Amino acid sequence: MGDHYYAKDGLQNIAKLVELKGDLFNAFFIFDQKVFAEGALPTKVKELIAIGAAHVTRCPYCIDGHVRRAKKAGATDEEIAEAVFVGIAMSAGAAVAHSCIAMDAMGKKG
Repeated sequence: MGDHYYAKDGLQNIAKLVELKGDLFNAFFIFDQKVFAEGALPTKVKELIAIGAAHVTRCPYCIDGHVRRAKKAGATDEEIAEAVFVGIAMSAGAAVAHSCIAMDAMGKKG
């Protein structure tokens, strides 16, 4: 797959963010490390959740990174594929829920 929508080297631009607000970036980095550490949920499960969520947020960098991290944590290809479909279902479900707004608007005058 090409990278014409999001260049893989685009993440290099994050250096400017770190330069401008390194303290906040470091706080986020520490937070991220703590969230994905072993806890009540194993890291593998957290990474699978992140894969589903990344498909809802549509972040290609997150999809790539969390799939790699999930594999490193021991996730199988089948588990990753299922996590992708969880994200797809959540995104589709949100669209269905938002259809209520359209149905309501149809009944209103201009």
